[in-house]
Amino acid sequence: MDFIPIDYETLRLIWWALLGVLLIGFAIMGGMDLGMGALLPFVARTDDERRVMLNLQGPTWEGNQVWLVLGGGAIFAAFPPLYAVSFSGFYLAMIVILFALILRPVGFKYRGKVTDPRWRSAWDCALFIGGFVPALILGVAVGNALLGAPFDLDNTLRPSYLGNFFGLLTPFALLCGLVSLSMLVVMGASVLAARTEGALAERAAQYGQWAALAAMGLFALAGLWIAFGIEGYVITSAVVTDQASNPLAKTVAREVGGWMANYGHYPWMMVAPALGFLGMAGAAAGIKTYPGAMTIISAGLGVFGIVATAGLSMFPFLLPSSHNPVASLTVWDATSSHLTLFIMLIATLIFMPIILAYTSWVYKVMSGPVTNTSLGKNPNAY
Repeated sequence: MDFIPIDYETLRLIWWALLGVLLIGFAIMGGMDLGMGALLPFVARTDDERRVMLNLQGPTWEGNQVWLVLGGGAIFAAFPPLYAVSFSGFYLAMIVILFALILRPVGFKYRGKVTDPRWRSAWDCALFIGGFVPALILGVAVGNALLGAPFDLDNTLRPSYLGNFFGLLTPFALLCGLVSLSMLVVMGASVLAARTEGALAERAAQYGQWAALAAMGLFALAGLWIAFGIEGYVITSAVVTDQASNPLAKTVAREVGGWMANYGHYPWMMVAPALGFLGMAGAAAGIKTYPGAMTIISAGLGVFGIVATAGLSMFPFLLPSSHNPVASLTVWDATSSHLTLFIMLIATLIFMPIILAYTSWVYKVMSGPVTNTSLGKNPNAY
């Protein structure tokens, strides 16, 4: 299409990068809330401390979920084959995640309706599940993407999924789930340590430090497993980047250490794992001594690096097929049309700055410490 000023290959790369930005945005912004939810029963020992935690999340958690919605929307519109395979094949896993996420708004609204400790304890458990389960299962999903999903495509490109929910819970996938859980706990603990006071902040800093050290160790273990223990996917035919999407028009091989090939071809990609380790190390070093914006930024850089490492290692693959590697979905053969990607890019360039500006304004307005004293002055507090 001569009237489109950006070629098809470049648009595909742009949308791959935008999808990564949206997923990283959710991991950082939504990770704050999920991490705090997973920490709730451990760092908050009294009802007042639990209320502080809930009111710290209350003004912003809904906006943070927008990144997840945008990510799902981007997959639907820009990568329809990926949407068709993942949202149907991983259906039960997504139902588990959605059920856990639904517990969060209900828990926020209903916990304070009754003063009975048993009532509030039950909703505290629900809020813990709403943070812990998505943080773990989303990492398990990334682990299964690295291993390859058991799906196939027929000659009309109609997908069929051949696995089941429990087949997703392999040792490597669970390790990736623990990486995800630990890094999101670091995000939540960094915010808690910076914006609360007293024993609550001290306990959050301690758990955050442990989680950061765990994240580094688990990330390193996952990297060694990827390099020496699992088969990566490699395109062995000519790579066509600017033709209509057809995942079956290529050949793919599986090789141990295949996911490490990109780092040899593009050494600059080593920045991602380096950021993962350095960010988490900075959070571990600073969360107890200098809790504040720099620690939160350091934790965010760690999350950015860890998530980006997975995406860069897999490039150009989006979702490999363990059943039939030829059916694997890549950036070059699983996108919408040239025109669709261009129109979506224009819409994104208009609305993304608005979302970022609004989010920044909300966080500026809601900045500052959250304490028992501040809750007493707010008649709308949870």
